[in-house]
Amino acid sequence: MAGLTGHPVLEIGDKFEELQNNIINNNKNKEVIDKAGLVLKGEENSNNNNNNQGGERDMAPPTSNSLHRSGSRPQLDLSKAAIQGNSEERDPTILLPNQSDDISHFALDIGGSLIKLVYFSRHEGQSIDDKRKRTVKEISNGSRRSYPILGGRLHFVKFETSKLNECLDFISSKQLHNGRIDSHYWNSESPNKENAVIKATGGGAYKFADLFKERLGVSIDKEDEMDCLVAGANFLLKAIRHEAFTHMEGHKEFVQIDHNDLFPYLLVNVGSGVSMIKVDGDGKFQRVSGTNVGGGTYWGLGRLLTKCNSFDELLELSQRGDNRTIDMLVGDIYGGMDYSKIGLSASTIASSFGKAISDKKELEDHRPEDISLSLLRMISYNIGQISYLNALRFGLKRIFFGGFFIRGHAYTMDTISFAVHFWSQGQAQAMFLRHEGFLGALGAFMSYEKLGLDDLMVHQLVERFPMGAPYTGGKIHGPPLGNLNEKISWMEKFVLKGTEITAPVPMAPPGTTGLGGFEVPSSKGGTLRSDASALNVGVLHLVPTLEVFPLLANPKMYEPNTIDLSDHCELEYWFTVLSEHLPDLVDKAVASEGGTDDAKRRGDAFARAFSAHLARLMEEPAAYGKLGLANLLELREECLREFQFLDAYRSIKQRENEVSLAVLPDLLMELDRMDEEARLLTLIEGVLAANIFDWGSRACVDLYHKGTIIDIYRMSRNKMQRPWRVDDFDLFRERMLGSEGKKPRPHKRALLFVDNSGADVVLGMLPLARELLRRGTEVVLVANSLPALNDVTAMELPDIVAEAAKHCDILRRAAEAGGLLVDAMTNTLDGSKENCSSVPLMVVENGCGSPCIDLRQVSSELASAAKHADLIILEGMGRALHTNFNARFKCEALKLAMVKNQRLAEKLIKGEIYDCVCRYEPAS
Repeated sequence: MAGLTGHPVLEIGDKFEELQNNIINNNKNKEVIDKAGLVLKGEENSNNNNNNQGGERDMAPPTSNSLHRSGSRPQLDLSKAAIQGNSEERDPTILLPNQSDDISHFALDIGGSLIKLVYFSRHEGQSIDDKRKRTVKEISNGSRRSYPILGGRLHFVKFETSKLNECLDFISSKQLHNGRIDSHYWNSESPNKENAVIKATGGGAYKFADLFKERLGVSIDKEDEMDCLVAGANFLLKAIRHEAFTHMEGHKEFVQIDHNDLFPYLLVNVGSGVSMIKVDGDGKFQRVSGTNVGGGTYWGLGRLLTKCNSFDELLELSQRGDNRTIDMLVGDIYGGMDYSKIGLSASTIASSFGKAISDKKELEDHRPEDISLSLLRMISYNIGQISYLNALRFGLKRIFFGGFFIRGHAYTMDTISFAVHFWSQGQAQAMFLRHEGFLGALGAFMSYEKLGLDDLMVHQLVERFPMGAPYTGGKIHGPPLGNLNEKISWMEKFVLKGTEITAPVPMAPPGTTGLGGFEVPSSKGGTLRSDASALNVGVLHLVPTLEVFPLLANPKMYEPNTIDLSDHCELEYWFTVLSEHLPDLVDKAVASEGGTDDAKRRGDAFARAFSAHLARLMEEPAAYGKLGLANLLELREECLREFQFLDAYRSIKQRENEVSLAVLPDLLMELDRMDEEARLLTLIEGVLAANIFDWGSRACVDLYHKGTIIDIYRMSRNKMQRPWRVDDFDLFRERMLGSEGKKPRPHKRALLFVDNSGADVVLGMLPLARELLRRGTEVVLVANSLPALNDVTAMELPDIVAEAAKHCDILRRAAEAGGLLVDAMTNTLDGSKENCSSVPLMVVENGCGSPCIDLRQVSSELASAAKHADLIILEGMGRALHTNFNARFKCEALKLAMVKNQRLAEKLIKGEIYDCVCRYEPAS
């Protein structure tokens, strides 16, 4: 090959002088797909879910190896929906057989102190200009039809029982009692409010039934309190991965419960009083004990003794208390000595409030803080001891504590844990539940007939932690926002062959925090946050279309996160990286919405909300469950979506895709002139080199700001010198090309997990996919369901493939065979076309919207595609390094990435930034 020996792309710029004006002008009206019939499959059904086009034409069933892509984000079809009546109608009625039509979609646990509310809401925020309906395909009796997917969330809210009117106002404001999720899709008639019935448990369900009828016009269907507690606990323990945890001496550790080993256990519900329930299975339980000394005792005595106005205020007082001024300790009796013979230390409480007998002080002489702590320890120790004695009585090793007395308070949990550990001599363990206060309300919610929640598995529930902060009003900080169109993309710079143009560096004005002027909320480590219970419990997204990736070698042992964030230094480093990246991300997000005043306000709100999440997690890393880097990055994306930034890098992705596609044909010609061995190496080098262009990497953003794109690319190519930091290319080459004249069998199907838009996918992964297709391997491109940074999505990828197919017969035939081009779909519909001889190229969504991927939760579409795959290629830092670097699969796997993070280089591969990783692993 003439010219530079590193990579043919570096020669392409000389041949595209005539393209410069077209690319730089960036004609926004340019059609991505021409009028020769290269239209995306399903385009004719383009519509939003509020104006659904029902009744898609029947199509021939696919063969066992075929795979039809769906443009949908996997969401909940909670009730096994089906079209009622004629499926050819424009707006057919959707029947939800597993959802009763005359019920409201919330349930209550009305206790003596608190009201706990669980309610269901539909997914919101689906873009009205989606190019395709959000549909799910059902194969039935040889035909296929579409119907809307009803996604939903479970929300958790609490009110003080003394403020019942606030709860009623909340229900009324959200119209929960009317059951109005979307009556058009539930049945043809609106719900009858007069006959509305809601489920409730707890004493208040009886006490306040008339008030609910008077204020809301609904009747209360009273559910048994114990039934609800057990049903709620069983559901959470089986369905939520990080629900149960231990808490000893301030250390929180999550416990993964084996569903086959869950029963029997002791459930201790600490509400106003305490109930102890032996649970033997679903619906199998018995209340074995209890005590009248519980949360109500603590709150009642505390209010009398300290004059506190709320339970949280009383707990907060305890954190500043010293119980030694009131409690009589073993050391007080034995002159400061331990009573070692019976294993009692000098600090053990011999008598709660015992010193008050001899101190001759009046109540006002004691600090409220000390009283609160002494009272808390007295009640917590008592509950812990009685619980263990009942567990001992029935031979139970596992004790779960729930109820709003605990409410995530570290000292309370430590005290109960100490008591269980002390009395059991370490043989029993106290465990706590993150949704501790909502067991009864959740059980009541599940009691609605045929709701189907009990069938959900751990991989089907995704927990999110929104802030719910308003975004209107407020002062906008930071410098004026520049026009994003002024920033020239890297490929434009490449075509311009090194013209000295650099992207502007976003600068924060003097005196700002470095977060674009957004102050990070301060947090006091020793103070109970008033919002702790709201932040610790997220919204449960119910997604039955998620499945465990079937090619994992050992799903039970699989851990996606490569980086361990339990190390405080590690956690602090990544929080700093995310904080430093925040101003640039806000700029991109605001620009993606046109830079309007509303977008700026939402950008300000997003920065504040995400900063608050980071501050909360720095204070308590396990507040939201076991924290991994994948969770942290997903949290950022969810926060963007919460404030209606659906695709912050939309314009950047479009521009970089266009300029990358413009130079793709010459790259393919260069590759075709090579022999097999040289071509395979160049393809792998191309994937690694193109992976450097990643807007999610701080190092990459710095490169954008400091140098021209051609400089960056040349630097990347210079790093191609083998051996790479992780270099299994020779093993992969032998598998692909064979050795000693023996040709290996081609792979049957390859799953290519793609990463970034632009050069990464167009000039890196597509040519590699083309090579596999040329060898007779079916190729499935796996992309995000939702946008994340500049990652390509499954909705965008068919457009890219269709444009690339204009210039390549291999890609065109494969795209037709895979159903990505409309002419193939049309011919399949009318049955006039025989099976295409080319192997198919297909696109599926992965079920997530993050730079990383947790293979315990992937779309059913991807899980189906994986059944026939014998090669996995994971590309990019997020999917191949931050997560899944240590994952093992039943089939062959190739992991490719350019390292663009110093911490990752230090910790993972003991290398340097811009080192290359090419890791090939045979089937496990």
